[in-house]
Amino acid sequence: MGNLSVLIACVVFLVSLLHEAIATAARTQNGSEAWGYVQVRPKAHMFWWLYRSPYRVENPSKPWPVILWLQGGPGASGVGLGNFQEIGPLNLNLKPRNSTWLRMADLLFVDNPVGTGYSYVEESNLFVKTDEEAATDLTILLEEIFNRIESLQKSPLYIVAESYGGKFAVTLGLSALQAIESGKLKGKLGGVVLGDTWISPEDFVLSWGPLLKDVSRLDNNGVEKANSLAEKIKQQIGDGQYASATNSWAELEGVISRSSSSVDFYNFLLDSGMDSVSLTAAELSQGMAMKRYIRYLSSLGSSPGGDGDIDSLMNGPIKKKLKIIPDNISWGGQADEVFSNLAGDFMRPRINEVDELLAKGVNVTVYNGQLDLICATKGTEAWVDKLKWEGLPSFLKMDRAPLYCGNDILTRGFTKSYKNFHFYWILGAGHFVPVDQACIALNMIGAITESPAASSA
Repeated sequence: MGNLSVLIACVVFLVSLLHEAIATAARTQNGSEAWGYVQVRPKAHMFWWLYRSPYRVENPSKPWPVILWLQGGPGASGVGLGNFQEIGPLNLNLKPRNSTWLRMADLLFVDNPVGTGYSYVEESNLFVKTDEEAATDLTILLEEIFNRIESLQKSPLYIVAESYGGKFAVTLGLSALQAIESGKLKGKLGGVVLGDTWISPEDFVLSWGPLLKDVSRLDNNGVEKANSLAEKIKQQIGDGQYASATNSWAELEGVISRSSSSVDFYNFLLDSGMDSVSLTAAELSQGMAMKRYIRYLSSLGSSPGGDGDIDSLMNGPIKKKLKIIPDNISWGGQADEVFSNLAGDFMRPRINEVDELLAKGVNVTVYNGQLDLICATKGTEAWVDKLKWEGLPSFLKMDRAPLYCGNDILTRGFTKSYKNFHFYWILGAGHFVPVDQACIALNMIGAITESPAASSA
C-alpha cells in the first residue's frame, strides 16, 4: 500500500507541475523517477532529476530522507557527474551501481547554477554572479518541487555538497531555512553536508605548499614560490579583491603544476597526466579547470570496454530518454560562462555562513578525503578552527572514533561529533570520496541522514 500511495503522490505532483506555466516535467511510468525544468527567473531555466529509492524502509520514528546533491565547479553538472559518476543508480555504462546513495535516501540532482549541465539561460546577462544569487534560484526550485509533493515534505532534506558546491550549500541552507520559517517552502531541513568543499579558499591555497612538501611533491624552491603566491592571495582576499584573487589562484595552480611535475589536484598521490606547459593562468582561470575536473572524474568512472564518455552519454542516450531538453541545448554547453561569471565570488570565504547555520541549530557535517589537494584536509581543519561557534573548543578537545566497513579490519576513517557539528576524515580517498571509498561513504551518509535503512542494514 505504501508504494501505491507514493506512486499516486508522484502522479498528482507531476500533473500539477505540467499545468504550471513556469515548470515542465516528465516521469518514468512507475513513478520511480521524475525530472523537469523550473524557470527560476524569466528566461533562466534550471533542470532537476528526482529518484525515488527502491530500498525505502518505513519506520515511524525515522522518516525516509531526501538528499539534494550539489556539484562543484562552479559549472559542473550534478545531473551528469554526481548522478552517473558518483552516487546515482547507474554508472557511466548504464550498469547498476551497488553503492548508490539511493540505498539510504531519495536523491534529487540539479544542474546548478543556471547554465550548468542541461540548465540554461536565454540571455547572457542572466548567469549568477554570486553564491547568494545561486541560492535564491535553488530556493525557488525547491519551493516548486516540495510544495507540490506531500510525501517529500515529510522527508528531512539534506543538502549534500562537493567542492565548490559547499559554498552554494551553506548559502542555500540559510535561504531554505528562511523560506521554511516564513511558510514559503513546505519541508524540513535535516542538515547541510560539506564534502571536500571550497569554504575558505585562503586556507586551502595556504595549505598546498606545506602539504606537498611533506609528501615530497615540492622541494624548498617550489614551496617558496607557492607560499609567496598564497600570501598574495591572502592579501587580495583580505582587501576584498576577489576577482584578482581568482586570477592569482589560477597562477598558483600553474606554478604548483610545473614545480611538482603535474601533481593531481584531486589526489596528491597521482599525476594529472596533463602537459604542465599548457597549464597557463588564462587556461586555468576558465575552461581548463573545469575540463580537468570532468576528465578526472571520467577517468574514475570509466571501465574496460566502456566508452567512459560523459558528454556522449548526456547528449545522446540520456537526452533522448528525458525528451524535454530543448534541441538547441547541449549538456554543459554554458559551463565556462557559469565559471567566468562567478569569478568575482570564487575566492570569497563562506565560514560565516557555516557559523550562522550552527548557531541556528542546523546539523552541519564536514567530510574530507585524506588525499585531496584542492580542498585539502589541512585547509579544512584550518577554516574549522576559525569558527566562532560556541561548541568549537569542546569539539576540538574530543577524541576521534575509528571507522570500518562491515567485517573489514582496516581503518577506513575517523569521526567525531559535538552537538550539531560532525567531522569525518576518510582515509584513502581524494577529492571524490563517494568514488574512492564507496563503502565508507555509503555508511557515512546513512549515519548523517539517520536513514532507517542504515539501522536495518
